[in-house]
Amino acid sequence: MNAFFTDLADQFTMSFITNDRWKLYLKGLGMSLLIAVFALALGIALGVIVAVVRTKHDQNKKHISKGLAFANVICQIYTTVIRGTPTMVQLLIMGFVIFASSKQYFLIAVLALGINSGAYVSEIIRGGIMSVDIGQMEAGRSLGMNYSTVMKDIIIPQAIKNILPALGNEMITLFKDTSLVSVIGMTELTKVARDIQARTYQPFMPYIGIAIMYLVVCMILTYLQGKLERRLRRSDR
Repeated sequence: MNAFFTDLADQFTMSFITNDRWKLYLKGLGMSLLIAVFALALGIALGVIVAVVRTKHDQNKKHISKGLAFANVICQIYTTVIRGTPTMVQLLIMGFVIFASSKQYFLIAVLALGINSGAYVSEIIRGGIMSVDIGQMEAGRSLGMNYSTVMKDIIIPQAIKNILPALGNEMITLFKDTSLVSVIGMTELTKVARDIQARTYQPFMPYIGIAIMYLVVCMILTYLQGKLERRLRRSDR
């Protein structure tokens, strides 16, 4: 038994203490969080655009312009393709096909995960918009406001409250999905663990260590999400 714990201590020392390797984990964790934040921002931007186009198309079936019909088809193709293919495959295509000559791994990772997230966020936002009484849109239009103004000032602010829990879950999912970007050469938390494992030939501590880090961050994000939801519920009273 003593030999077992001595071996664990040696593995911990080699994986985290030797050559200040713990700093590499922190740097990798920071990079993973940075990728997740920027990818979520891109995903929300794309999601809003797609959701507004699809919602406007669905709510105005009697008076649909050719431009809106074409945009709706593009949005449908986008969500179908992205949601129907694996995230890792999308990363590989983005890193080794579309941007094969680029070494901007951070931008490639953000772009790939952001585009992936946008397809899911668009459905989240569309559901939130549809949950707002359509009478509010009609009331706004009757006051002379155009569709974009009603959406921006009336509908979307109400929809955001309904979709915040789902967006929080999307942030957590994106953070975990950053573990995939090492396939294109990006150095984040998982890549750091793989590199250290290759040097020490000890897989247990690096991989268990990053699993704990992912878990702790996800628990913190879940806690913050719950706190925000409770505050929003209090503000509605």
